[in-house]
Amino acid sequence: MPLDPMTLALLVVLVTALVCATVVCVVALCRAHRTDAVAVVRALAELVAVFTRYRRKR
Repeated sequence: MPLDPMTLALLVVLVTALVCATVVCVVALCRAHRTDAVAVVRALAELVAVFTRYRRKR
């Protein structure tokens, strides 16, 4: 099944965006002070818990 040009273009844009976002996150974590990185990881865990509770209420 061949891909049409629009689907291929969309796929390329999404992959490029994912790679760029990954690079930005990795560079930000590498440049951050250790305590900042720990705080970010803890905040992410709390954010996931909030979204999980919100999803259950619906």
